Amino acid sequence: MSLSKPISQAAGEPAADVRQDERRRLSCDLHDTVGPALAGIRLRLDTAATMVAHAPEAHRLITQAAEEAARTAQELRRIIDGLGPADLHWGLPGALRRLAARLDEGAHMTIVLDVPEVSPRLSAEVEVATYRIASESLTNVVRHADAGQVTLRLALDDDHIVLEVTDDGVGPLDVRHARGLGLSSMTRRAQEVGGRCDVLPRRDGRSGTLVRAVLPGQAA
Repeated sequence: MSLSKPISQAAGEPAADVRQDERRRLSCDLHDTVGPALAGIRLRLDTAATMVAHAPEAHRLITQAAEEAARTAQELRRIIDGLGPADLHWGLPGALRRLAARLDEGAHMTIVLDVPEVSPRLSAEVEVATYRIASESLTNVVRHADAGQVTLRLALDDDHIVLEVTDDGVGPLDVRHARGLGLSSMTRRAQEVGGRCDVLPRRDGRSGTLVRAVLPGQAA
């Protein structure tokens, strides 16, 4: 799968590359080291809480510490999200190609992309939301849908951008049960930028799921 070149070739691109590399490194470090460390701390605290159930005060303190670790993990996720996807340096179409290329490695299915060569004119917030919804959708298909093929389509429709992810795996009702948290996240991301995200049956009546996000298409 070929990757597109960065859209901007301005004179300031080397500095932008340095900043983007630093953001990528920071995001990876937070995700791969601090995140698992917090998860491990919370797990040990939960275990310790069950061991001191006979001592109410100790149990209360340990439970509070576990809850604080959970809140810190949520704050870490917010910070990581705020850094923005490093792939977007390549423009939205290029970012989606890179995302699909990574997921395609080792996946027992075919990923088909139908995206424009040139990035549509979008606000930064809509670009991030579109990428995150696409990432969540494709990841859910890989993990839960038992699909043979998934198609990601990105297109402009009047003043909106439409993202569709269609798979030939299990249907929407099963997917709703299996992907509950992911669906909630995609819906929230769409709503935050003034759009919507729906999970529907395939239009052709075949088994599978269509995730369709409609977001504002013009940059502010």
